[in-house]
Amino acid sequence: MPNAYVQTVDEVSEYSQLSAWRSAGGIDRLYVGYGATVAAIVVLSYILGALKWLPHDPEAMDLGAMMAGPFTGSYLLGTDFLGRDLATRLILGIQAYFLPGLAAIAIALVLGSGLGVAAGYRGGRADAAVTYLAGLIDALPRLVLMLLVIAAFKPQIYTIMIVFGITTAPAIATMVRGKVLMLKSRNFIESAVALGLSPRTIILKHILWYNCRALLLIQATIGMAEAVLLETSLSYLGFGVQEPTPSWGNMIQAGANYLLQGNFWSSTAPALAILATVLGFHLLGDGLNNIFEGKRQR
Repeated sequence: MPNAYVQTVDEVSEYSQLSAWRSAGGIDRLYVGYGATVAAIVVLSYILGALKWLPHDPEAMDLGAMMAGPFTGSYLLGTDFLGRDLATRLILGIQAYFLPGLAAIAIALVLGSGLGVAAGYRGGRADAAVTYLAGLIDALPRLVLMLLVIAAFKPQIYTIMIVFGITTAPAIATMVRGKVLMLKSRNFIESAVALGLSPRTIILKHILWYNCRALLLIQATIGMAEAVLLETSLSYLGFGVQEPTPSWGNMIQAGANYLLQGNFWSSTAPALAILATVLGFHLLGDGLNNIFEGKRQR
């Protein structure tokens, strides 16, 4: 029995005997560093917006400085077509997707993990049901599904993100299922069962926490990038956040009306913010995936 316990401790994590960070390649560290910096800026900007520590009033209009470029007077990033400060509205635009995106990711991770564990650990009908559900949802274009929900119910952004989280869960469930099926054949699971550990402890601690947390973290970063794209796309189309509440999507849409006049910056600034944020979350997920899976060595 003591030998079984030692075996359980030794094999409980795929990464217990590997210093993943030390063996990481320089490019992966760069990816993670850039992504973590973007995520930190997003969180900091959200806090500044929530506390109202802003350069200007987001609704204040300076008619004498409409469509001003960067570094014009006190406007660090210029103004929009109504003379409103772009920097302030970019900061507040983070609120349009930040908490709704986090809610969607939380739903996707919890629901996906539960379904994946049920399919992989229990098997049988649960496995068949999860596999069928994942295939059915993957066959539906997500943006089209979102538009159908909007047309039918005219929901708020939180409701849209909840639907996004639910539709993302089957993909996570499929990955968790595959991980669980692989782990079931490992000796430490058999040892844990022989020691009399409850299925709840085995699932929550030895499977999800020790061996699936890296997978779930990576999916969270990628899911957050998708949430940013979804919210900004819907706001650009007029189905998401509405004026005068700022969103990066509706800021691009408003500035696009002035492109033919040669005024590019009011739509370019939020577009660059979207690009940097989405790229940051994707690179963060890609870097973590390469590091934890050992796919690329230095």
